[in-house]
Amino acid sequence: MSANIGIRGTGSYLPERIVSNAEIAVAAGVDPGWIESRTGIRERRRAAPGQATSDLAAAAADRALTAAGICASDLDHIIVATSTPDHPQPATASIVQHLVGARNAAAVDVNAVCSGFVYALAMAEGLLRTGGGTGHALVIGADIYSRILDYSDRKTAVLFGDGAGAVVLGPVPPAHGLIRTHLRGHGDEHTLISVPAGGSRRPATESTLRDGDHYFKMDGRGVRDFVGRQVPAAIHDLLSSSGIAATDVEHLVPHQANGVMLNDLSRTLGLGAANLHLTVGHYGNTGSASIPVTLDEAARAGRIAPGDLLLLAGFGGGMNLGVTLGRWSMHPPAGPRSDVRPLARDMGRDVGRDMGRDMVLAR
Repeated sequence: MSANIGIRGTGSYLPERIVSNAEIAVAAGVDPGWIESRTGIRERRRAAPGQATSDLAAAAADRALTAAGICASDLDHIIVATSTPDHPQPATASIVQHLVGARNAAAVDVNAVCSGFVYALAMAEGLLRTGGGTGHALVIGADIYSRILDYSDRKTAVLFGDGAGAVVLGPVPPAHGLIRTHLRGHGDEHTLISVPAGGSRRPATESTLRDGDHYFKMDGRGVRDFVGRQVPAAIHDLLSSSGIAATDVEHLVPHQANGVMLNDLSRTLGLGAANLHLTVGHYGNTGSASIPVTLDEAARAGRIAPGDLLLLAGFGGGMNLGVTLGRWSMHPPAGPRSDVRPLARDMGRDVGRDMGRDMVLAR
């Protein structure tokens, strides 16, 4: 019988600096209210000048290890999902391994952009199964998008924040843990999201810097159409192949791309009264960190109970998407994250068709 592998602990880290819509709107040439009505975002976090992606990732990792009750030296694997690494090489995961003291772990990065955490989770599960299912893996999503944004581009500058989230994957009780994952790539649409310069095809030159080709670019309408076409199909295929009805899903934790879009998407999925967990209003789109950050918020608030069925859905540049289904095995970790103030419960306003109520769309 194959081992049950699931999430043993969660953790996250959000930088201290809060950037409001009023601050971001000036350079983008828009009104703060326009940002909230179009995206559901009211504020986001920004990394300090001295912080790199590995610093955020290590802080989230420490909290996940504490929640799981294991030492870093017990880890067999560290996988960091990021599209904003510290530098082209070495891997950010290698730096995280050093920072947390995981001297026995193999370390590697995954770049599937905003779907990267689900890809990394699937890879970690596979590695643990090849080892008999008794080991532990640290899976981290971390991004600092504030370093690659053109703040005059209202299509992108208003959306993104910085952060990191982590989970410890390992053995869990019978009838719990990860059930099935579907990963899909749509490379024919890779131009929808890109950072055009800075790689082997277009190395850094005075011209690429002058033209702003090292900044993040996105075709917002194209991305929204992609999500509307591909995400529901991937979720329904996953549920069908797992023999689980859509109405049995109790929690949906999606990539926090745009709150208004996510509320629209949730109504098309046929998931019945599943809880839709959102943190985008306070943290913006944190890239590959958005799913594990949101998962940690929900876990620490006790919103997910052992035995609950939950669905994670990531999608982003490439264009890639990944969906995974699992049965929760954790009890709420002790105590809140010390670096993040409690979420304000001013969520009753009708903003972006109920977007304003982060993580409280209850059954």
